[in-house]
Amino acid sequence: MLHFSKAKQIAIWLVILLGLLFALPNFLTENIRGSEDVEGVIPVFLPSKTVNLGLDLQGGSYLLFEVDTDSVRANKLESTQEEARQLLRSDKPIIPARGFRISGNTVSFKLSRPNQMELALERLEPLNDVSQNQLLSGNSDKPFVIQSDAVTGNISLTLTEQALTKQTKDAVARSVEVIRNRITELGTKDPTILRQGDSRIIVEVPGESDPVRIKRIIEKTAQMSFHLVDSSVSIQEALAGRIPPGAKLVTTTNPAEPDLLIRRRALVDGADLTDAQQSFNQGGQPAVSFSFNSRGSIRFGNATAENVNRRFSILLDNESITAPVIRSPILGGSGIIDGGFTVEAANDLAILLRAGALPAKLETLNERSVGPGLGQDSIRAGSIALMIGFVAVMIYMVLAYGLFGVFANAALISNLVLILGALSGLQATLTLPGIAGVILTIGMAVDANVLIFERIREEITVGRTPLNAVETGFLKARSTILDANITTLIAAVLLLLFGAGPVQGFGVTLAIGIFTSVFTAFLFSRMLTSYWLMRAKPKTLSL
Repeated sequence: MLHFSKAKQIAIWLVILLGLLFALPNFLTENIRGSEDVEGVIPVFLPSKTVNLGLDLQGGSYLLFEVDTDSVRANKLESTQEEARQLLRSDKPIIPARGFRISGNTVSFKLSRPNQMELALERLEPLNDVSQNQLLSGNSDKPFVIQSDAVTGNISLTLTEQALTKQTKDAVARSVEVIRNRITELGTKDPTILRQGDSRIIVEVPGESDPVRIKRIIEKTAQMSFHLVDSSVSIQEALAGRIPPGAKLVTTTNPAEPDLLIRRRALVDGADLTDAQQSFNQGGQPAVSFSFNSRGSIRFGNATAENVNRRFSILLDNESITAPVIRSPILGGSGIIDGGFTVEAANDLAILLRAGALPAKLETLNERSVGPGLGQDSIRAGSIALMIGFVAVMIYMVLAYGLFGVFANAALISNLVLILGALSGLQATLTLPGIAGVILTIGMAVDANVLIFERIREEITVGRTPLNAVETGFLKARSTILDANITTLIAAVLLLLFGAGPVQGFGVTLAIGIFTSVFTAFLFSRMLTSYWLMRAKPKTLSL
């Protein structure tokens, strides 16, 4: 038990050395360790990353959003209205309908020929298709209640409350992913994006110096689509109320330009975009270049080929960014959006397009900033608490166990170094509760040593030799310590899986601390004790 082979000793010292190398950059200045903006003195093959600090330690932005359920409903009903219009015209004979309108949760319209009611209801059946996932979950409820009158030709599609609830939940889940993608595109480290309740989303961005930009990028819905400009009537006539069926008026991003009349049906939408980058147009002005997937490329190519010399509008959140004339078919699946951008605006738009569109509008319920000064106060308070606890424990161990307490303290210092090195190497985020986790880990590490030393005392009491007593003490205490640490590890894993933010930060340091505590108590501390026993060969133990 106390014999360590050369290979085992080298492995233990190597782990300690690696922990020290990974922890060391946290105590060096930026000029020495280097960063993304500053070239450091440390050779590139050595670790240079420091621990990532959470919002409560580093400062940053906290925002609370709520998904606008009215916009979820409106988006669903508007898409249903357009889809119903297309389904009625999808095959021969075409079923003409008029008077499309949305009221409450209902889309209603009237067939021009009531005798086509049976065929119309058959064509509208895809609107009530139930997804495979929904069937697997045991829910076969249809999203719409369809009512019809064969005499008048009236049809109404009413969205059920169950379907609306499902749409809202899906919108929140999708919004969380889109927000995460947008924040990640900004290069922010370890943002926290999590769902709260049925329709709220919490966003924490540590170290962000421009919360206004973060808020602007998150709140932007970024629903992009390409539409043909409708020139069948003039803008003046459209403004006077003479809007052709299947068309709508939209505003432009440039206040100097008049409103635009476009076709409701999109040629292509943002779902087919695969990439968007900030670039420059032929005149050297900032622009956004984009590219489509294969389906979008085919649709965009066909649409531009069929509409040469016609204008098409690029819509972002129901506003026309630009409306150029199609001079020739665009068959390459890529293009450039030129909307009079600044470089920052073009870059932000590219980020929004790459991250995807939000399924619904977000409303800001709460916004606050944690200043770096408050974060430093938290670090200082946490560090003081850690040091007081650390020093008090070390003094107690020496007073209670003498030389064995010194070995335990050496293991305790190594434990702290390994935790810091692991946090730096894994780029885990350290929060204020995480510091509490480190303090708890120190207590657990000391507890392991106390159990071992008390077992050794018991073995000395029954008359064993020093070497035998130490060996038996480590052996008999092992199962008890492992049981306690395994149960704590299970709790830490659960915190990591189901917790978020500060709770997860506590779980991270707790989980890392369990592994380092077991390593230092059973390997490093035992190896130091073995060195002393083999060299000093004491006749008795003062423990």
